[in-house]
Amino acid sequence: MSKPHRILIIDGHPDAGAERYIHALVAAYRGGAESAGHEVRLVHVASLAVPSLRSNTEFQSGEPPPAVRGIQEDLKWADHLVLLFPLWLGDMPGQLKVLLEQVLRPGFAFAAARGKGFPRKLLTGRSARVIVTMGMPAFFYRWYFRAHSVKNLERNILGFCGFAPVRTTIVGMVEGIGDAGRKGWIAKVEALGREAR
Repeated sequence: MSKPHRILIIDGHPDAGAERYIHALVAAYRGGAESAGHEVRLVHVASLAVPSLRSNTEFQSGEPPPAVRGIQEDLKWADHLVLLFPLWLGDMPGQLKVLLEQVLRPGFAFAAARGKGFPRKLLTGRSARVIVTMGMPAFFYRWYFRAHSVKNLERNILGFCGFAPVRTTIVGMVEGIGDAGRKGWIAKVEALGREAR
């Protein structure tokens, strides 16, 4: 194994109920990572009360809440981000989107371009894994819907800030795969944790 990684896991399910499958996947990734000697920090969106941003001025120059500043410190510490969430109305849950808007602010995640060109990416040197659960088959989401929300997260949010590579895992038919299917995904996600991928 290569050197141990510093991993920030964001559990993006806004429902803290223990029965939510995302929480089991989070535990599997964390367990795999820690068993392989990686350092892990964990953020639960369900435990946060982060206000939404209401204006561009607030986004550009407002003061992040203390909880958000703590997550920014965790993100600076990490060299690998793992983001897990259920697909709701074709996208990430609103509370997770609010958190990302608060955390990935100008001056922290990106900065104005020097001269002409794209803004500067301030979170380079970090990789990411996005794990999404959904009720529809994964192939249907990828091919019919073209995985639009995950691609937006990969390219226009994480990639825009400098994360590379950004890998994805899509767990489809989550209500219909049964215990064996769920255990199979737990094992796969635990293996990803061991590899810090």
